[in-house]
Amino acid sequence: MPARPFYRRVLRGVLFVALGWIALSALCVALLRLVDPWTSAFMLCERWLAWQSDQPLTLRWQWVDRERIAQSMQLAVIASEDQSFATHHGFDFKSIHQAFEERERGRRRGASTISQQVAKNLFLWPAQSWWRKGLEAYFTVLIETLWPKRRILEVYLNIAEFGRGVYGVEAAARTYFRKSAAQLSRGEAALLAAVLPSPKRLRAHAPSLYVRSRQRWIDQQMSGLGGTAHLRTLD
Repeated sequence: MPARPFYRRVLRGVLFVALGWIALSALCVALLRLVDPWTSAFMLCERWLAWQSDQPLTLRWQWVDRERIAQSMQLAVIASEDQSFATHHGFDFKSIHQAFEERERGRRRGASTISQQVAKNLFLWPAQSWWRKGLEAYFTVLIETLWPKRRILEVYLNIAEFGRGVYGVEAAARTYFRKSAAQLSRGEAALLAAVLPSPKRLRAHAPSLYVRSRQRWIDQQMSGLGGTAHLRTLD
């Protein structure tokens, strides 16, 4: 029996590895629907960068279930980051189109949904590249397929960065307001959400005029969404 051509063996090997990786990644995402993550790729990256630069880092993070997060905080991140969260399937194509238009005018505008940010923060790395964006899209599809919206929001609130070394809303609430995430007021929730676009530059504990203006805008958007009753649309 003649041996298979070398290129066919290579292609078969590549296909086997690719299918194995897809199955393993899908299994990992499926498990995380039920099992709370104990860290995130972004947290690991920050630890690594701090070690490389020989700069001390105290990483503050504590998982907290969605039921123990103030509803105003849950609403604030939707109002701030992704107002179409309840209805899209991982990607907000209208925002993506607007972002491309603004980039052509020389202005940068984010268009990532909460689902995309969970995919990026949990599994990937901060640096921008088309390769990373492709993986982000892949994990976003898996997350949207395998998790309910409330689980996506719960994980996002627990792994989002709110300052250098401060991850998750429980750590942020205790660091900046000396209270639990369940006790956050509407104004405090809007203030925390206001720093999410650039948590290392924007500060919740010493808010600039820009952060205060974002806080007011987010509060208005929370009202425009119908208040915490909007969270029922995630069911």
